[in-house]
Amino acid sequence: MGSHSATNHTPRPGDSTSAHDGHGAWPGEFRFCPHCATELVKRQVGGKLRNACPSCEFVHFRNPGVGAAVVVRDQAGRILLVKRAPGATQAGKWSIPAGYLDYGEEVRAGAARELLEETGLVADVDEVVWVATNFHDPAKVTVGIWFAGTVTGGELIAGDDAEAVGWFALDALPMLAFDTDEAYIASLQE
Repeated sequence: MGSHSATNHTPRPGDSTSAHDGHGAWPGEFRFCPHCATELVKRQVGGKLRNACPSCEFVHFRNPGVGAAVVVRDQAGRILLVKRAPGATQAGKWSIPAGYLDYGEEVRAGAARELLEETGLVADVDEVVWVATNFHDPAKVTVGIWFAGTVTGGELIAGDDAEAVGWFALDALPMLAFDTDEAYIASLQE
């Protein structure tokens, strides 16, 4: 598998191609200082309007989270997908096994942990095969890193926030939850 990256050309609030007035464009922004509880105000910092504390000078640099996925294929070339459980983002749709990294967690270890939690499978996490920004939830924008994985053990069973798990041919996919997974899988068909 070669290394690829996805680019989303749809303007998003706050990106370099879209005006960001700083008034609720991204849900979930801090409104109060986490250090002194003073209400934050918009201030130019680093060329952008950012929430800043007029009392203690804290500046909220809102950074995306990091997610990691493991792409597992079987000998027939089918891809392993999980069905998103009720309460999960995009419940009822399917995705490549993935999740958020914990603070301080090494990215490949986090990817392997997520695979185990969602599918019951243990895998060696290999090379990066895809990198993309996920905009499906504006309150939790993430940078996703997809790794190739080789199963080394475990028992295939849905767990964590997965309702089901299964193998799918690339030309017979179920409804996918995320456009970034769709873009990656499309790259495999080129």
